[in-house]
Amino acid sequence: MKFLVIWKLEITRLSTDMVKTVMQVADHAKPLEEQGKIIGRYHIVGSHGGAWIYDVDSNDELEMLLARSPVYNFASYQVLPLADMSSLPVAPPPS
Repeated sequence: MKFLVIWKLEITRLSTDMVKTVMQVADHAKPLEEQGKIIGRYHIVGSHGGAWIYDVDSNDELEMLLARSPVYNFASYQVLPLADMSSLPVAPPPS
């Protein structure tokens, strides 16, 4: 199951110590990328946060991975399930 997760940091909630924690997000993501759980990470230009694509076995696994993120309590999340368009049946053209 693939999900696009758009997350935005709530900057006003970050203390100086929490900024150091936020800087560890890349370290947090690396093993997940190696395991194939994160298949894409992108920065949204002009924003504090990002767009990550997860490939997980279940909704529960996604929830667990998000909860383990160093920024979990300091970000808002939009979670969008993705469907592979190449596997959708193609409708015949109208006659």
